[in-house]
Amino acid sequence: MAKVKLSPIVEQVHGQMGEMVFRRTRNGGTSLIRKADMTRVQWSPAQSAHRQRFREAVAYARSALANPQLRAEYEKAAIKSGKRAFDVAVSDYFQKLKK
Repeated sequence: MAKVKLSPIVEQVHGQMGEMVFRRTRNGGTSLIRKADMTRVQWSPAQSAHRQRFREAVAYARSALANPQLRAEYEKAAIKSGKRAFDVAVSDYFQKLKK
């Protein structure tokens, strides 16, 4: 495994470059992976339904974080849970679906 030590000029790398994707690991490191080829995947009806629910959850989280009052609530909840505010908002959307 190759290891790279970044200079102070480049503190962080993430995103896509060609067919490769830089991503952040749980421990704060950076990994480089090949972009997944999903062109031949055929989703089952259950998977398609879940993907649609997840799109709705992401749309909810984006709109909630655009609202200053809701954003403050989600940021407080995020600090308590150790997650990002966006992740807490997505989770909140799914919890509301269960009720």
